Amino acid sequence: MREFTLAIAGATGAVGEKMAQVLQEKKIRPTKIKMLASSRSAGRIKRFYDQDVIVELLDENSFKGVDFALFSAGGDVSRQFSPIAARGGAVVIDNSSAFRMDDDVPLVVPEVNPEDAFKHKGIIANPNCSTIQMVVVLKPIHDAFGIKRVVVSTYQSVSGTGWEAVLELRSQVEKIMKNEPLDPPKVYSRQIAFNVLPQIDSFLENGYTREEMKMVNETRKIMHVPDMRITATTVRVPVYFSHSESVNLELERHVTQKDIAEVLESAPGVKVMDDFVNNRYPTNLDATETDLSYVGRIRQDFSIENGINLWIVSDNLRKGAATNAVQIMELFLKD
Repeated sequence: MREFTLAIAGATGAVGEKMAQVLQEKKIRPTKIKMLASSRSAGRIKRFYDQDVIVELLDENSFKGVDFALFSAGGDVSRQFSPIAARGGAVVIDNSSAFRMDDDVPLVVPEVNPEDAFKHKGIIANPNCSTIQMVVVLKPIHDAFGIKRVVVSTYQSVSGTGWEAVLELRSQVEKIMKNEPLDPPKVYSRQIAFNVLPQIDSFLENGYTREEMKMVNETRKIMHVPDMRITATTVRVPVYFSHSESVNLELERHVTQKDIAEVLESAPGVKVMDDFVNNRYPTNLDATETDLSYVGRIRQDFSIENGINLWIVSDNLRKGAATNAVQIMELFLKD
């Protein structure tokens, strides 16, 4: 593997820390690593392999000599600093939504459209977490049978919002169990403990949320099917890690559960866990701290012609964010 300098912008956040973890697990060791963060976190010491790395302040001069920059510091930070890093010669892989729908920025999931990464003009976008785990499964099905329509409902963990949401859920659960009054919610508009919130991100004029339209538009872009019929409902549930999705597909032709399972069993990044006789299906705990999209509850939808139902679970911090970004970088290291 070639020598390179890597910068992680947002290194002290949930995804930034997971990026460093994934790099070590994959035994990807940059010649030099720069961990960057805001003034609130600058000066902290992070352990990376056998060295202590001092977190530096993210500014305009942070990317000199940097070959790859992994961004997970929010859209505003990405819009400000990603172009600076790209102009300096770095390949930027951005985890925010800032550039995902930009026509000049490839939106990449390595199992689905790796060739798009090499069309970049300095910046590559990492898709939304719930989109990533779904398209890894949809791609082989679409190639084999053709997808006419997708109906997806998500059940997304609080870690998708960040560590503050994890701590808010934990605090609410603890206080409820002790019969203590709850603090007013800060992260979400409503109490999340023992509750389900059918809203992720803000509402748009069409009644959908931004998260729902991200899934629609990003899936079309990644799979190069601009007219694919997709509708989404995204829901926040009181779970710490991993997202689950109920996906209903209308296909071009009739297929059986066995047909779908056989295609998915040979698909990269997918693990089939589907045995209803023995109550075997994927859950959040199965997926957490792994890099796969797990699929179960595969069955025909008898209410429509050529209908199939799926249940998909994946770790939102890993494959849904950090791991996918690292896998994009690996495309260039291997090349």
